[in-house]
Amino acid sequence: MSPELFDEAVRTVEALLFASAEPVARESLMERIPREVDIDDVLQTIADFYAGRGVNLVKVGGRWAFRTAADLATLLVREQAEQKKLSRAAMETLAILAYHQPVTRAEIESIRGVSTSKGTLDVLIETGWARMRGRRRAPGRPVTYGTTQAFLEHFGLADIGDLPGLSELRGAGFFDGQLPAGFDVPAPTDSPQLQDDEDPIEDEEPTEAQAELLEEETSPQEGEEAVNSEAAESEDGDSQNSTLEDGADSEPGDRG
Repeated sequence: MSPELFDEAVRTVEALLFASAEPVARESLMERIPREVDIDDVLQTIADFYAGRGVNLVKVGGRWAFRTAADLATLLVREQAEQKKLSRAAMETLAILAYHQPVTRAEIESIRGVSTSKGTLDVLIETGWARMRGRRRAPGRPVTYGTTQAFLEHFGLADIGDLPGLSELRGAGFFDGQLPAGFDVPAPTDSPQLQDDEDPIEDEEPTEAQAELLEEETSPQEGEEAVNSEAAESEDGDSQNSTLEDGADSEPGDRG
């Protein structure tokens, strides 16, 4: 591979990243450069070039994007309307969801020890940090929840595995005192593939209650048809009886 070909690939990837309003996936960048050029070498070259500059090339949520250098953040602060913060219940729910996904509402309540309102999950979904994954293969087929790409981007995580572990959480002061024996922080995963105990949400089947409702809706029609059928049979029977009676009342001579 010639140096000119590699330099051209660097310029191409740099332009694509600069023009994109959203982080760009590695695979998307690979499609825009020659096959013989290693995309990882290209990205590393760009990252090294911008390492000491006002913007840096960083990996966010498994994708690549230019971001303002962290040490210049104070120079770019501007006043704006204060956004409403998430409630404590929402933050606890989000933390449980991130570490234990895929997780159902009942499982979240079991971990928190208190009930979780549907509104709390709705808020997390509206922010774009949580999503409905599928349905658990269990009685009631509860919905399972997981985090999103926007969650990783907002919290500056390359992937879900970058969430702090037990030692980091303890060092940050989140755990005080003696922890129960065997206590550990689960290793999170946000694989888009449904697990063995999950079904797609799209493959919905009528519930038992819906089936009963359909039966109730069709029952009056069936009953009406039965009444009409009985009425028709009754009319036929009356007609036949009337004919027999007319024949019985006639004189023998009239039958000829």
